[in-house]
This record gives sequence, C-alpha cells and structure tokens, in this order.
Amino acid sequence: MASSSLTSCSSSRNNNGTSSWTPQQNKVFEKALAQFDKDTPDRWHNIAIAVGGGKSPEEVKRHYELLLEDLRRIESGHVPLPNYKSAAGSYAGPAALDEEKRLLKYLKLH
Repeated sequence: MASSSLTSCSSSRNNNGTSSWTPQQNKVFEKALAQFDKDTPDRWHNIAIAVGGGKSPEEVKRHYELLLEDLRRIESGHVPLPNYKSAAGSYAGPAALDEEKRLLKYLKLH
C-alpha cells in the first residue's frame, strides 16, 4: 500500500482540514491498527504515539474513519480499480483485478 521512504515528518494541513501523512506514517498506522485493536484502552492515543510526527489521537481516529470510508466506497463499486501495468508492460486483465478485489475483502481493520 505505502512506500517505506520517508520524505517529511510534517503535519501540515490539507485543503480539507486533515493533516498530511507520509507513506512511512501510513505504514506505521496500518501496523498499529493491528497491534492496538478496538478493545485496546486508549487505542487512538497509543496509535498516535506509534505514528509520531505530532499526530493527535483525534487526527489518528479521523484518518481511520477516512480509511473506512475509502474501503466502503471501493467495496461498493463507487471507486473503479485501476488498470495496473504488468511487468511485461501490458495492462493487467480482469483476472488480476478479481484477485485484487478478493484480497481487499480481507482488509478488515475494525
């Protein structure tokens, strides 16, 4: 999902009022979601500490809510899956897209 390269630790705001997240922070966020499940006391505080970069528990929770919104839109078909190029340079066919859809169903973060 995300690259491991860290370009900036900035917590600047986007046009929609949410803070920006580096690929590194997203990767740590995803791992922290698995580590601190919904029954963990102070879940959002713990995830914010893990992510770093000055993220508040509120920012972390909002980032999670946006992730869930994105997943719901993808699963409902409102967001088309991209046609990725294969190693040979041709576009991935329907079988590859079906495989991706199948794998996305296993991404349950709550």
